[in-house]
Amino acid sequence: MAAQATSAAAPETDAAGLGKARATAFVTPALLLVGAFLVFPALWTLYLGITDYRLTGIAAADPQIVGLQNYTDALTDPQFRNALALTLLFVLGSAIVGQTVLGFSIAWSMRAVPKTVKTVVESLVLLAWILPSSIVAFLWIAYLNRDNGTLNSVLGTSGFDWLLGHPMLSIIVFNTWRGTAFSMLLFSAALNAVPPSQLETARLAGADTFAQFRDVVFPHIRGHVLTNTLLISLWTFNDFSPYLLTAGGPNHASETLPVYIYNSALYSGELGYGSAISLIMLLINLLIAVFYLRLLKDRRS
Repeated sequence: MAAQATSAAAPETDAAGLGKARATAFVTPALLLVGAFLVFPALWTLYLGITDYRLTGIAAADPQIVGLQNYTDALTDPQFRNALALTLLFVLGSAIVGQTVLGFSIAWSMRAVPKTVKTVVESLVLLAWILPSSIVAFLWIAYLNRDNGTLNSVLGTSGFDWLLGHPMLSIIVFNTWRGTAFSMLLFSAALNAVPPSQLETARLAGADTFAQFRDVVFPHIRGHVLTNTLLISLWTFNDFSPYLLTAGGPNHASETLPVYIYNSALYSGELGYGSAISLIMLLINLLIAVFYLRLLKDRRS
């Protein structure tokens, strides 16, 4: 009996081993790609962050370990603090206030319009989202042009350079315009999931529009609001497209952290310093993500 049990278990063991081998064979290419394009660059960035590596000069041929000097230099650098403050302003104005509010407003207002109008509006908003950033930036540069731009023609302020006079406002409005589609789509799906019977009950009880939103709609879409805000905050925090409009100018007035890293690492050639700032930026992203995830957890509790 023991021999029969042993012989019966042997095929099962062989089948399990064969299954593990096949699973390993399928997973290995993905792991190699993750290692080549994610793990290795991350480790290389960590290494560069503790060196004085540069694109040119002696430090390019023979970089030296400097420890945490790059990090302390960044934290005490007024330009870094300026870039961080501008990035937080960019996230607040474009992601939290701009895209979230505008996206929800469009989704809310499209509930009671004819289907044709809704299709046209959503198509126009999506068009701004799917166009390449370079094309959108070119259109906005033409729109804000000092000499014959559309905005100056409409306002009668010929000769005013918006990108020089109001650089942060310009890139906030630009990014809000091109990124609102995601919030609109997410909120449209969330609003469609709100039970119509509860809205009808609230209307019959005499609730106005604000009361319906506060007592019926918002409890159902609160999780969607937090998820949307988390995603677009992270995307906006890491967005490089403002460089296409202002290149961080004038005089660092619109130099967000991604642009500051580019100017430090590639334009100035300080790869070690730029890598250190990249790690600091990653840690800030993690803090933002943890903050929103805690809010989501509290909401589910």
